[in-house]
Amino acid sequence: MTHTEKKELRSRSKNELKRNNILMSASKLFCELGFSATSMDKVAKLAGVSKQTVYSHFGNKDDLFVASIVCKCEKFELLVGSQQVEQDPKTTLEGFANRFISMLLSDEGIAIHRVCASEAKNNAKVSELFFNAGPKRVIASLSECFERFNQQNLLNISDCHCAAIQFVSMIRGEAVMRREYNTQIQLTADEINSYIKQSIELFLRGYGYSEPSQC
Repeated sequence: MTHTEKKELRSRSKNELKRNNILMSASKLFCELGFSATSMDKVAKLAGVSKQTVYSHFGNKDDLFVASIVCKCEKFELLVGSQQVEQDPKTTLEGFANRFISMLLSDEGIAIHRVCASEAKNNAKVSELFFNAGPKRVIASLSECFERFNQQNLLNISDCHCAAIQFVSMIRGEAVMRREYNTQIQLTADEINSYIKQSIELFLRGYGYSEPSQC
């Protein structure tokens, strides 16, 4: 590697660190203050960079909010990759469901839900940005996953988009409702795992999945 190449690599690494730091700071502020009260100035101050640096990475606050949502989806690996589709449907859905429920029940997941709910009436754009960056992308990825299982004759789904919505809605279940409403009694990890397994069995049975025979 030449001196110039090393210099460029160091520069890219520094830029990536700054970008990640800005994203972490923005996510923290969006969750704590909400969208409207979060400014690029506050993000820059918390990240320890100039406002110009924030704008150089993210053109505006909308872009920064979207990027923070995408980052959370990637952190919890909610976009189903081709390597996961090569597994059997039960294994794939169990992995996705556990990551999905972990994200929904996380402090960040609950906080961003409350932000969107509180600002939905006066600033519907926030909910739209969130839906397009998060749920819409996750549902589309899951739909593609189901289509591949269709092609492999492992499932028989006529409407993969509808099935994806059914699945994510089913997995949310009681645990997320209790967390969002902050009820006194929350479900245990064992209760959540049991519910997920039963839901997956019901879902797969409804779409014609058969367990592979054991030789």
